Amino acid sequence: MQFVNGLHFNNLRGDLYGGLTAAVVALPLALAMGVASGAGPIAGIYGAIFVGFFAALFGGTPAQVSGPTGPMTVVMALIFTQYTSMFPDNPAQGAALAFTVVIMGGLFQILFGMMRIGKYIEYVPHPVVSGFMSGIGVIIILIQIGPVVGVFSSSRPLEAALAIPDVLSNAHQASVLLGAIALAIVYGIPKFLPQVNKLVPSPLLALIVGTTVYINLMADSGAPIIGDIPTGLPEIMMPTFMLEYLPDMIKSALILAALGAIDSLLTSLVADNITRTYHKSDRELIGQGIGNTVAGFFGGLPGAGATMRTVVNVKAGGMTPLSGALHAVVLLGIVLGAGGLASEIPKAVLAGILIKVGTDIIDWDYLKRVKKAPKAGVLMMVTVLLMTVFVDLIMAVAVGMVMASFIFMKRMTDLQLSNAVATTCATDDVPLSEEEGDIMEAANGDILLYRLEGPMSFGAAKGVARRLASFDQYKALVLDLTRVPQVDFTSARALDDMIHDAQDNGRYAFLVCARPAVRSFLEHQGVIGNLAEGHCVPKRLVALQLADEKLKKAEE
Repeated sequence: MQFVNGLHFNNLRGDLYGGLTAAVVALPLALAMGVASGAGPIAGIYGAIFVGFFAALFGGTPAQVSGPTGPMTVVMALIFTQYTSMFPDNPAQGAALAFTVVIMGGLFQILFGMMRIGKYIEYVPHPVVSGFMSGIGVIIILIQIGPVVGVFSSSRPLEAALAIPDVLSNAHQASVLLGAIALAIVYGIPKFLPQVNKLVPSPLLALIVGTTVYINLMADSGAPIIGDIPTGLPEIMMPTFMLEYLPDMIKSALILAALGAIDSLLTSLVADNITRTYHKSDRELIGQGIGNTVAGFFGGLPGAGATMRTVVNVKAGGMTPLSGALHAVVLLGIVLGAGGLASEIPKAVLAGILIKVGTDIIDWDYLKRVKKAPKAGVLMMVTVLLMTVFVDLIMAVAVGMVMASFIFMKRMTDLQLSNAVATTCATDDVPLSEEEGDIMEAANGDILLYRLEGPMSFGAAKGVARRLASFDQYKALVLDLTRVPQVDFTSARALDDMIHDAQDNGRYAFLVCARPAVRSFLEHQGVIGNLAEGHCVPKRLVALQLADEKLKKAEE
């Protein structure tokens, strides 16, 4: 196995340009997400460096660029606030616990990859993903409304939403202007001046213009700015554990790990689509886990595969892990040499950039199709969105998956029941051979042929039994499982009940089992043992012949 997945040196020029371009896009986003998380702008940069570098080297998506993302930042903000608020006199203690959670989350991701559960992310239906990502986008917008007008805002979306009237009434004039400049650039440049956006990505342009306006025209306005940013290499932060908080830390780490896995593998699918390649899910989880673990040791934000940076990287020519690793190295160089220059960046500008990130995350394409989309999918999407914003991120996905499972089971049950046909005469619904048809016609309604088709699941078991109960004018029952490849325990119990009901009412019961696996399972469950000897046969014709013989003997 190749040590670095997808590594080759045939695309050095493209990887070089892709990495540089991705770093330019990543810088303002990392700063903004660091501020939004509460851990500080340098935490965002460290997260982009360490997650970006190690996920590129050890991940399974060659062209992917990783770093702090909107969803991961939202969760980290909640975690950071939760643990620092526990120690008002010593916030460093809470920060240490929060970054220990990041380390634990990275280790859980490595475990997920080793357990090979990456493929299961593909089973998350689109309405659930759409609702979740749209909810994350709404959260980002809500918690940045305050900062974009120069007012402190809660990191909890419900509190931030309720505080909007007060926030707007106390808006800081200079911050409002700076935020408006940033919003005009990030929304206007890509739409009206796309060529400029290619030369200088709109987030970076907003950062440069907004900071320049502040330094030259508003330095004494009192608008909130980032402030001093540490320079140089970060110090290692050793994990801190407190027994009474360990259950909460594990829960928070699992949330980070699960969210990071979903976020990264969704971006991997995007990378596959634009590069016409295929990622390795489990390896990607291991790479992301290593990156997040290292980031936690150095006080960096947790991260995941970043869609915008990945697309920018590929469009600029990046195709191998060299581009993702280079983007991290460039950011490291900026931290080592230009950290002081970032201290004058207004928070309103960063908030404006993040609001654009939030609107980009919302699944507008699905929302445009809501009128034509299946109602069940729309219900799932709206439920997950509302729960993501107002309840809990992972709970939202869990509820969405439960809803999706029930909807899927309902559809499969309906399909299975549509293929369950009971008849006492030759009919087009059940294709019979000429000899089989003659037997059914001669029986004059005394033989009930009940044909089942497709895998029998617990969802359809009751419906199958209920349909049979509506027939009572017959003397012999033939249960045809010729086209049933699989039976579960609940279905086996339903078949057993049908056989018992028939025999208890003085009727003959026959079972047609053509598949060895089905016969073996029914024997193991004792279903076949409840039949009269010789009443389980491999062919339908034989069962009908036996039923006909039994009925003729009974008449004699």
